[in-house]
Amino acid sequence: MIAVCMLGVPNPLATDPMSETETTLVVTDETGEEIVVTPVGPDTEIVIEYTHSVERTLVRDVYVAENGTLVMIRMEFSSFGAGLPSEADVVVDEGRYVYHPPRTEYETLRVMTGPIADHDLVVGDDRYDLAGITDGGPVELTVAERARSTTVD
Repeated sequence: MIAVCMLGVPNPLATDPMSETETTLVVTDETGEEIVVTPVGPDTEIVIEYTHSVERTLVRDVYVAENGTLVMIRMEFSSFGAGLPSEADVVVDEGRYVYHPPRTEYETLRVMTGPIADHDLVVGDDRYDLAGITDGGPVELTVAERARSTTVD
């Protein structure tokens, strides 16, 4: 058997481990610099946590990566206030309100961080202080397929 690989055409018989990709959350600051790059699986929760500017209570917006987008799966909050879904169907879970919004996909999720809201990003077990990293500046979250990182001992 002879395998031929033409320039620009992938060889399906090739087993180049560097060609493997993984779904990756990419967070950039206002200059476009990547400040967080982390792999995410289909069940990895991507959480934006912040303090509500009026109510001064914790809000958690929870997303998952799906087909190159961020999909909001729920919002968790402790009190009703400006900008929170006061007339939506919510359930109470451990003393917090949980709202499951209609399906919304974001190719780019833009977040304006700040000192009052003090936005954090939580991906799995890792926490990133977005407000601190950007000095209260804006960030953009996207999902991309990136080459799987490999480590050499």
